[in-house]
Amino acid sequence: MTTHHTRMLILGSGPAGLSAAIYGARAGMKPILVQGIQPGGQLMTTTDVENYPGFADVIQGPWLMEQMQKQAEHVGTTLMYDTIVAVDLSQRPFRLTGDSGDVYEGEVLIIATGAQAKWLGLDSEEALKGKGVSACATCDGFFYRGKKVAVIGGGNTAVEEALYLTNHSPDVTLIHRRGTLRAERILQERLFAHKGVTVLWNKEVDQFVDGGGNAGLVAIDLIDTVTGEKSRLDTEGGFVAIGHHPATELFRGHLKLDEDHYLWVETGSTRTSVPGVFACGDVMDKIYRQAVTAAGTGCMAALDAEKFLAEAEFELAEAAE
Repeated sequence: MTTHHTRMLILGSGPAGLSAAIYGARAGMKPILVQGIQPGGQLMTTTDVENYPGFADVIQGPWLMEQMQKQAEHVGTTLMYDTIVAVDLSQRPFRLTGDSGDVYEGEVLIIATGAQAKWLGLDSEEALKGKGVSACATCDGFFYRGKKVAVIGGGNTAVEEALYLTNHSPDVTLIHRRGTLRAERILQERLFAHKGVTVLWNKEVDQFVDGGGNAGLVAIDLIDTVTGEKSRLDTEGGFVAIGHHPATELFRGHLKLDEDHYLWVETGSTRTSVPGVFACGDVMDKIYRQAVTAAGTGCMAALDAEKFLAEAEFELAEAAE
C-alpha cells in the first residue's frame, strides 16, 4: 500500500476532471487525478463530436479526451489508474482509498465523477448505439436534420428532448409506456401544441431494428402495454430519454445531495457542503450535460479550490504569528 499526497486531488477523468487538472497544474498545485472505472468519461463512447468549440471539422470523442489527457499531463498532472472505494471527508487532508489498496490524500478534493444515461437494456439498443440510437438529443440531434426521429420516455427530459429535436426534424414521435406523461404541465402544454410532434401512448420498445450494412437504425418495434399488440415505427433516430444516474453513491452520507441524487453545490460556485470539497461536471449538473459545460465547471472548480487553499494557508500563517 502506498500513500499519495497532493495539494489538489481530482476524482474523475472526463472533460470536467481534466479541465480542473489543467488549471490546477498551471497554478502549481501538482494535482493527482484518479481516473476511475471509465477513463475519459462518456466521450469515450461518443463517435462524432461536432459541437466542441475550436474544431472546424467533426472530431472523435476518444481523440478529444486523449488530447485533454496529454495536455493535463504536460502541464504537471499525475494520472493514476485506480478506482476509489472509500472516502473520509471528516478532516483535511481528505483521505480516499483505492481498489488497489493505495491511499490518496488531498488538501482539497475536486469531484468530477459524472453521470451515466439510463438505457433500456436491450441487445438491439447496445448494437445500434451511435448508429441511430442515442441518449442525448442536444449532442446528436444535428445529425438527423430533416429525418424522422423518435424519443422514448415520459418525463421532463423526454419532453425537452422531443421539443429540441423539432429544430432539426419535421417528424418527431414521443413513445411513452403509460397513458399520461410525468413531465411538468407547462412542458406538456408546449409538446401537445407543437404540430411536429406525435405522441404514442402505452407503447414499449421491443427492439431497435437494424437495416443491415451501413444503414443503422431503420425502425423501432413496439408492444402495446395495454393490449399486447405489436407495431413498427419507421424512424432513423431513436433517442432514449429516461433519465441519468449521477455517480454519487460513494459520497452518500458524506456530502449533501439534491432530490435527484446529484451533488449539491452553492449557487454560482462549485463548493459542496464540506469546505474544501468541490464538484464539477455532470455529477452536479443535471440541466446542460455537455462536454463544454463540464469543462467550464472544471475550470471553476480549480479556481474555487485554489482560492480556498490560498485563504486557508493565509489564516494558518496568521495564526502562527
